[in-house]
Amino acid sequence: MSFQKAPVLVTGGAGFIGANFVLDWFETVGTPLVNLDKLTYAGNPLTLESLKDNPNYTFVHGDICDADLLKRLFGEHRFQAVIHFAAESHVDRSILGPKVFFDTNIGGTHQLLNAAREFYETLTGEERSAFRFHHISTDEVYGTLQPNDPAFSETTQYAPNSPYAASKAASDHLVRAWHHTYGLPTTITNCSNNYGPYHFPEKLIPLILLNAMAGKPLPVYGDGLQVRDWLFVKDHCSAIRAVLERGKPGETYNVGGCNQRANIDVVKTICALLDELLPDSQNVPHSKLITHVQDRPGHDRRYAIDATKIETELGWKPAESFESGLRKTVEWYLANQDWVHGVTSGDYRKWIEQNYSAREVQK
Repeated sequence: MSFQKAPVLVTGGAGFIGANFVLDWFETVGTPLVNLDKLTYAGNPLTLESLKDNPNYTFVHGDICDADLLKRLFGEHRFQAVIHFAAESHVDRSILGPKVFFDTNIGGTHQLLNAAREFYETLTGEERSAFRFHHISTDEVYGTLQPNDPAFSETTQYAPNSPYAASKAASDHLVRAWHHTYGLPTTITNCSNNYGPYHFPEKLIPLILLNAMAGKPLPVYGDGLQVRDWLFVKDHCSAIRAVLERGKPGETYNVGGCNQRANIDVVKTICALLDELLPDSQNVPHSKLITHVQDRPGHDRRYAIDATKIETELGWKPAESFESGLRKTVEWYLANQDWVHGVTSGDYRKWIEQNYSAREVQK
């Protein structure tokens, strides 16, 4: 599809991946965009401060569960596409309090699909043929892999193992159903673990990075041998644009970075980078701060993405290796301490204490 004057709607565009997508959109496409975000703890409008005077950027503070708001926005802006990031996304939080994950990830997606369907049914001609609803999901819906299992493909059976993964699996099924039942032109991407600038520091890479810089313990679950496929966030943004432009309605595309790493190796790599970039730090070697803590319940052992379909059908491949992407990430955090201080609020510190203080240190 070619993006013309009609805006796209981005939900959750103040969160980590969503905000990176919005910034990337204005670097690469530049056409009008409306960002709808509830601004929960992980939504940070400061990330998008550079766009405040851009006439093509509109921010709306609101909830995807608000059906009246969605109907009004579709009527006012007549969106040509919806890019749906908005979701509760942290597994540990879903274990401690799953209800909000079901309310947002399932209920909110349902409301958004209904609003998009009602709007789509009013379209004719080129507007109708160009409209897309794109849903961003996760590889966690597929469950876990053993060390020698093949990577997840688009035909892998769903087997979610956490409340978060279950809520995302349910939202995927809703998107699929709205396409097959109502004809809404939807696409889905299931991505591997993202990392990069503006990442909220409850997730592994920014948590380890910021703790190491502060000389705090680096909490590693269990033996640290859980394996993830790491995807640099700007590569994810380019994949989403490829699906919007060339993807086929009704299809799912897996997006991976082709970078499988054990968590403990990720932590050690961050420590080595900090040793290099901060040689005068009193915390060198930063690896001495590594602390193994009690594993979380239902912790999936390995994720891996087979991205063959998006590579062969849409011509997309990641531009960054894990080493190049991680170096860019560490350098960004070192250069943007004001953003870090702004996002590490009292609520965040309470969460870190709640999640990690009760976990036994593993000897």
